[in-house]
Amino acid sequence: MHKEPNRCTIDVSGVGYGVLISLGTYGTLPDAGSEVSLPVHTYVREDQLVLFGFASAEERTLFLKLISISGVGPKTAMAILSGLPPHDLVQAIAGGDVAKLSTVPGVGKKTAERMVVELKDSIGRDVKIASASAGRGRVDSIKEDALSALLNLGYQRAVAENVLKKSEWTENITVEEALRSALRELCRA
Repeated sequence: MHKEPNRCTIDVSGVGYGVLISLGTYGTLPDAGSEVSLPVHTYVREDQLVLFGFASAEERTLFLKLISISGVGPKTAMAILSGLPPHDLVQAIAGGDVAKLSTVPGVGKKTAERMVVELKDSIGRDVKIASASAGRGRVDSIKEDALSALLNLGYQRAVAENVLKKSEWTENITVEEALRSALRELCRA
């Protein structure tokens, strides 16, 4: 297996399959070369066949819910899952928090309102997220993953390391949170 922040390549009996993933899923993947098992959704259209991979069956169910909304395609759904951890996304939809949903790049107010209207009643019972701390690991590992993600996005090592030093590191921080914070800081510069 080879991984990047938005995709991974999985070797299945000598055949490499490119799988698009969210930042949250990226944070849960083991080191390159390790064995991995991912729930996958195969998206088929006339002109394309794309594999989407998820850290859990619950994340896959959430993805399927999102693409059922008019105007939300699979790439937007992955951007949403990258912008908000599944637990936070479920809470935002169930609580009708349009402002929080609108903070995700590519999601405007109308799309956020549509998400709430179409999913609010069913999201809590259909998508069970174990806990807000799922997928969290050691701070050193999170720092390494965030640094790797920034390098894969094309930032120079010195710039990436400097911005990560400025980040606030807690035991409960996730890769998504660290990367989001670093990207916000880089956008300000």
